[in-house]
Amino acid sequence: MRRITVRRPRLPRTRAGQRRLVQAAVAVCVLALLPATWLRLSTGDRLRTVADVPRTEVAVVFGAGLWDGEPSPYLAHRLDAAAELYRAGRIRVVLVTGDNSRKDYDEPDAMRAYLTRHGVPDTRIVSDYAGFDTWDSCVRARKIFGVDRAVLISQGFHIRRAVALCEAAGVASYGVGVDDRHDVTWYYGGAREVLAAGKAALDAAFRPDPRFLGPEEPGVRRALADAEGSGTPD
Repeated sequence: MRRITVRRPRLPRTRAGQRRLVQAAVAVCVLALLPATWLRLSTGDRLRTVADVPRTEVAVVFGAGLWDGEPSPYLAHRLDAAAELYRAGRIRVVLVTGDNSRKDYDEPDAMRAYLTRHGVPDTRIVSDYAGFDTWDSCVRARKIFGVDRAVLISQGFHIRRAVALCEAAGVASYGVGVDDRHDVTWYYGGAREVLAAGKAALDAAFRPDPRFLGPEEPGVRRALADAEGSGTPD
């Protein structure tokens, strides 16, 4: 039997070689962190709380998974914030955007049902069934539903990326990052955002079409007209 020898990479032995290796490692780290730095700098003045977000006609709530057909705890907290904003008269319509790529998984309808149970009329909720990721949701909000200004609702670790991408898609945005317990999911989400920031920078730069675009839909316009007709206070 032939013995297979695995050669380990050799570290440079000279000082100059070691210095170049360190410089290369630093350059890789800097490049990896640039997108996250861009997100922080570009959204610094766009983040608000439920209490001080400006009155805006439309709120966008991004999907965050289902547990046995019901919103996950993280998604429920996003929806709670939207319901609170609606009850306070700070928004008029909620656009729920999520994944419905298969029959047995329907984020938007689960989000709609949760909101109606928490006091938001069904006529003020609009569903986007093709919000497969943040960029797709932002582009579709603008191109399909005609939203050009919105309050975005998500967790704190995700909200900067949501605001930056919606701004790039043509939606003037404020972001509300809801609080959550800093558990394993929170830390995983934060770590994932470092990688997701790179994709966000590419999406903002090249502005690809979403996975599914489709025809324009009048849902938001009709919901706003219903709000006007019913005399919902500003």
